[in-house]
Amino acid sequence: MLPMAFLAVAGLTACRDDDEPKDSVKEIRMQVSAETGVMYAWPDDKMENPIECMLVMSEDFPGETLHLGFNEIEGFTYERGHEYYLSVKRTILANPPADASDRTYSLIRILQDRLVTEPEVPVDKEIKSEEDIEYNDLCPFGKYAVSKEFVVDKDGNIYYGDGSSLPSYDHARIWLENVLDKADPNWVKFNSVPYMAIYSFVLSPFSDNIRLVRNESSGPMFKNVVPEDEFARITQSMNSGEEVRYALILANVYKKGLQKVEFTIKKH
Repeated sequence: MLPMAFLAVAGLTACRDDDEPKDSVKEIRMQVSAETGVMYAWPDDKMENPIECMLVMSEDFPGETLHLGFNEIEGFTYERGHEYYLSVKRTILANPPADASDRTYSLIRILQDRLVTEPEVPVDKEIKSEEDIEYNDLCPFGKYAVSKEFVVDKDGNIYYGDGSSLPSYDHARIWLENVLDKADPNWVKFNSVPYMAIYSFVLSPFSDNIRLVRNESSGPMFKNVVPEDEFARITQSMNSGEEVRYALILANVYKKGLQKVEFTIKKH
């Protein structure tokens, strides 16, 4: 009798396993925009911390634009300015986490990768002074802030004005902080693509030329704003207590100005 009882129990277990909900997997197509958008983390119900993200059209949601994080398509690396047509594996989770989407995506193959040319501004010909920079509609406004003072010593170490240290010259960044008042009637609009600080026009105390650098999502690299020759002048030629002032005119993807921010670098 024991073998029969065992078979009965085993059969019951097998039936229960068959009744378990299963993930649904399908190959779908996605189109990824060359422009980026803004999304918010799940706990950020007050929408206080916008996060740059991909804008995606999917077979799953015809006519809708999805906001996906840069790492949400497994195996796919997004590059700004490129428009993609992708084949992806879409998995609808039978038991999704309570605080996450019920869908996951992984890249099967890139069907098309097209570089979308941005409107170029020949900086050396057209932008010769601050007055030549055209500002975007409703700008400038107080959306971004940067640390007002940096301190460097003769060894090339970089500090904030409060004494806290930054990474090395090659890895330090000038962070852009979004300080726009949430009560501003244009707050949502100002977090859309035309109002994102993609570039910075650099106004240097050591040069009359205006340089254009890319900010990425969190701000320009220190070394791109203060090139090696200028950094060497500050660390090696300036006296202790002397300072110089830099300005950044933040600009959107179309290289139209958004806001001017300034900071000083003081020799320790």
